[in-house]
Amino acid sequence: MLLGKVIGTIWATRKYNTLQSYKMQFVQPLNGDLEKIGDPIIAVDTIGAGPGEIIFYATSSESVIAMDVDMAPVDASIVGIVDSVNSQNN
Repeated sequence: MLLGKVIGTIWATRKYNTLQSYKMQFVQPLNGDLEKIGDPIIAVDTIGAGPGEIIFYATSSESVIAMDVDMAPVDASIVGIVDSVNSQNN
């Protein structure tokens, strides 16, 4: 699982049938110190996250597991909202 921040919502007038009931969100990947890493991605929102929230997400074939369908063309899905992050810098 990876950390990210929802930075926007994507509105689509047409989607693949198995994605009809899901929102798609722009997610900025973050490291453990909540710093931006890499380019933003698009993730299917399976939990109701909103812009500004820190989330964790799954990628690859595991991203479909959080959905209530057997198969969908998804590369990333939001699977949790982070309440807090505690880190210890050495």
